[in-house]
Amino acid sequence: MTQSPPVTDRRPRLLLVDDEPTNLQVLKQILQADYRLLFARDGEKALQLAAQEQPQLILLDVMMPGLTGLEVCRRLKADPATVGIPVIFVTALADENHETEGFAAGAVDYVTKPVSPPIVRARVRTHLSLVRVEDLKQSRLEIVQRLGRAAEFKDNETGRHVIRMSHFARALALAVGYSEEDADELLHAAAMHDIGKIGIPDAILLKKGKLTEEEWQVMRRHPDMGAAIIGDHPSRLLQMAQRVALSHHERWDGGGYPAGLQGEAIPLEGRIVAISDVFDALTNERPYKKAWPVEDAIALLQQESGRHFDPHLVQRFIGLMPEIQRIRAQWPETETETETETDAAPTQGPTPSAG
Repeated sequence: MTQSPPVTDRRPRLLLVDDEPTNLQVLKQILQADYRLLFARDGEKALQLAAQEQPQLILLDVMMPGLTGLEVCRRLKADPATVGIPVIFVTALADENHETEGFAAGAVDYVTKPVSPPIVRARVRTHLSLVRVEDLKQSRLEIVQRLGRAAEFKDNETGRHVIRMSHFARALALAVGYSEEDADELLHAAAMHDIGKIGIPDAILLKKGKLTEEEWQVMRRHPDMGAAIIGDHPSRLLQMAQRVALSHHERWDGGGYPAGLQGEAIPLEGRIVAISDVFDALTNERPYKKAWPVEDAIALLQQESGRHFDPHLVQRFIGLMPEIQRIRAQWPETETETETETDAAPTQGPTPSAG
């Protein structure tokens, strides 16, 4: 007879912390039908269980002997392993000063004693839903980043190219007035700029010699392929990623592809990523070329200002060079790379394509 697999309890796990058993019993009666519960009667045990069991939420008494709830909360927020676990204080201390102190320690909410069952359930549901939203957002970002890496694995680029050029794009976006939130969205969207290369045959994508005109026609389809892979989606991030994939090979003078857009008809995100992508491709070695010195890459941007690139963005990007150099130093091509390895002379004259 085949044995059935054990049923997994998928209910969220909560940690209840109070030195009074009666208070824990009250919370247990309120929450046990909907959640898996862990219990601690002192701060040290609470810290141990939080690190070991990773509950989705902690309900924490403030006034406890030994470590107070405030001290426990501060330690939870100081530990990378538990910093993301939301804490709701459950306390008889309801004055404004105590609440301010609790929020400063890192709590997300307060429930006053004696507790009201409907209020406890509502507060727990609310904060767990916020955790789920954040988890979904983080998972989405990880998927986006890995899709971006997939294109680089197929090409001659590296994962660090994606990281560097994405951070270049974020820095340039901030310099031209993007909010922190929008610049962060571009940081993640930029990673998907070449996702369409997944659809290009290896014989063309990895060809070491010059492409024929027919092969170039195939290569120039990768922005459309990227947009199709990303698809039409209500997510602002994926909408931006689609615009970037479609437009980062357009040229300011209208000579780019796939649509031949000109000037400000090119989405701003695409213009930003075009500069970021080409600059990083120039200044790092690839199997088919030596790295350009930074000064020569800057000269190329200036030469192509108003032709390939938005002239205003070129000026802003060059003005960010200390920040650009900091990003390059933070994510070098290899762990052992030194500055002398990037001192080779340019090997080509026309504006190089980063893909």
